[in-house]
Order: sequence, then C-alpha cells, then structure tokens
Amino acid sequence: MNNIYIVGFMGTGKTTAGKEIAGRKAWNFIDLDELIELRERRRIADIFARSGEPYFRKAEQAALKEVAREKNFVVACGGGIVIDKENIKIMRESGYIVCLRASPDEILKRTGSSKDRPLLNVPDPKKQITHLLKLRAPFYARADSSIDTTGLSAAEVASKVMKLISQKKKRLRRQLKKLARRREPVNFFKDT
Repeated sequence: MNNIYIVGFMGTGKTTAGKEIAGRKAWNFIDLDELIELRERRRIADIFARSGEPYFRKAEQAALKEVAREKNFVVACGGGIVIDKENIKIMRESGYIVCLRASPDEILKRTGSSKDRPLLNVPDPKKQITHLLKLRAPFYARADSSIDTTGLSAAEVASKVMKLISQKKKRLRRQLKKLARRREPVNFFKDT
C-alpha cells in the first residue's frame, strides 16, 4: 500500500483526520484541493465560478495522478473525486481508499456558512447535502472501507482508519501465506 486516500462528502473530516493519520504513520499529508489551488493560483470557488466544474474535475484528476506516483502520502480528496471511475482506478492501484461519512445535520454543522463550498452556496444547503449524498452514495461505496464520523473527533476517526488498515494488511498476509503453501517449488535442475 503506497498511499491512503480519504474520500467522502465535504465536512466529513477528510482533512483533519487525514492530518492525524499522517502524523501517526509519519507520512506526508496533502489536501488535493489545496494542491489544485496552488497549481491554478486561485480558490476552488473561483475555479467553479469562472471555469466550471468540468474544468475543475480535469485539474483534480491531473493532481491525483501526480500524487499517485508518490509513496507514503495520506491524501484528502475532494468530495466529488469518486464520480470518475478512472480516479477510483488510480487510487486503488496506488493505495487504500477510505470513505468518511456523516449525517446531513453533522455536515451542515461542520461546513456552516462557509463560502468556500461552491456546491452549498444555495438557498437550502441541507436539502442540497441530502440530494448530493444520495447521488454520490454508489460512488462512495467503491471505497475499500467506510467510517461514519458523526460525533467523532479526528483522533477517533484516525484510530478507526489505522485499525482498518492493520486488518487489511493482516488479511493480505494470510492470503499470501495461503498462496505460498499452494505453490510447488520449481526445480530448475530437474531433467525434463
């Protein structure tokens, strides 16, 4: 496992939990949206407003491809990254995908009146959250695992992620041992 990708809807704790996980593992942390803002030299809200969501999604995938070539990164991804199957493929080939979830009320509480959330700058943000969560649910289900962060601290979420990763590694080791037992040794010196 090269990297850990944290996906999920905005306000589920991807950045705060991601930083906590990176600290515990002594890995690098990167927020993909922040990388995009650095590359574009403008805020995500400005990218959406001036260039549109399709442009943003292309920039997002380019940033993801760049990070996927690295090792030992915890990556907080944008909420919509999972919509593109290619992004899932990139993440799966280079790491472990954890989806963070939260209730619409919790998300609304966490995102508050932030103007940096272009998809929530609507008259009824809770209705928009509920709608987008339903639309994205099948895409978030593609993650390797999922954690409900409602009412949890970043430290608690990080502990749950670390436990999931540990369990995944144990399962992989068991599978490798089974495969090793099934294989017959090759004798290169045997006459045919």
